Amino acid sequence: MPHTPDAIVLDGKKRMHSAIETLKKEMATIRTGRAHASLLDTVHVDYYGSAMPLNQLATVTVPEPSLLVIQPFDRSSIKAIETGILKSELGLNPANDGNVIRLPIPPLTEERRKELVKVLHRLGEEIRTSVRNVRRDANEHLKRLEKDKANPVSEDLVKKTLDQIQKATDEHIKEIDEILKHKEAEIMKV
Repeated sequence: MPHTPDAIVLDGKKRMHSAIETLKKEMATIRTGRAHASLLDTVHVDYYGSAMPLNQLATVTVPEPSLLVIQPFDRSSIKAIETGILKSELGLNPANDGNVIRLPIPPLTEERRKELVKVLHRLGEEIRTSVRNVRRDANEHLKRLEKDKANPVSEDLVKKTLDQIQKATDEHIKEIDEILKHKEAEIMKV
């Protein structure tokens, strides 16, 4: 952990930003009814005894808004890729013609949209909690720094730093809320 108040704030901001990046990556896998290659980022394929990410075994293209086309580098892996997609919790049905896999993206039902929004809210709450945990860790570290006999930090500096940490937390929580609001609108848009 850092040993100065400024370093504690900087480390906290970096960890909060990392949590937001995690949120963005997780949200990319939530289906909105439009095809995009990142939809398959979480799909792993059992290929010669090891689980490999789909994007290392094939090229994924989006020829039209409701279709993904998966072109395997090795045609013998086509069945394994198909199985990996079916095992994933995406709810998509691959169609294989021997050379490529076509993955039609069906339009979302109102019920499925509401389920996805619930998943989105749950994910958002996890990320908010992680940002708050970063704040708690930074505050605790700052308090320990204040009590350190060898390198005492003034009360004023501790109070100022606590305010900076809270301000950073508020900004990151607000950013999370904005990202979630935008994604929810995208999901609910028919």
